[in-house]
Amino acid sequence: MKQLLDSVWMRRGTSWIWDAEALAQVCTASEVWSLRQFMQAARNWPDDLPSNDNNTLVVAGLEGSLDVLPPDEAEDWLAAEVKGALLSFQSYYEGQAALVFWMPSGAGRLTTNPATDAVAWRCAHPHSQASLDFGRVLWGEATDYPQEILLRQGAKASGLFHLRIT
Repeated sequence: MKQLLDSVWMRRGTSWIWDAEALAQVCTASEVWSLRQFMQAARNWPDDLPSNDNNTLVVAGLEGSLDVLPPDEAEDWLAAEVKGALLSFQSYYEGQAALVFWMPSGAGRLTTNPATDAVAWRCAHPHSQASLDFGRVLWGEATDYPQEILLRQGAKASGLFHLRIT
């Protein structure tokens, strides 16, 4: 998988981050929206975004929502509802803003197949043997993206970044 050392993920595209240092670089805790706020805003986006000098919206709660649903329902919901809101955000801000999903357990649960760069989400107990085909559902397996976000050379990945989802 390609790696990204640039800070573009803080200003453009969609990211899924799990590193507290990365989160602190883009927002304060009081600026983070709940998943519910994000889904409701998809009908009427604000002109101003709360973080990073009006460049970024950080959303928490996606992983918890995925965890309470059985895998087949979670995948359907991700495809129908979350992707729809994500595409709405991208369209409204014309690709000139960043949407960041805070997923604190993402480092251990978002897995990448090194041969294909396919990305999956490992489900929680009692479905821990199952996974969601994250890449296929959200970005149709476009293998040019996502890219691993690195905060510095040689560091572990802090998240995944995708410039434009179609």
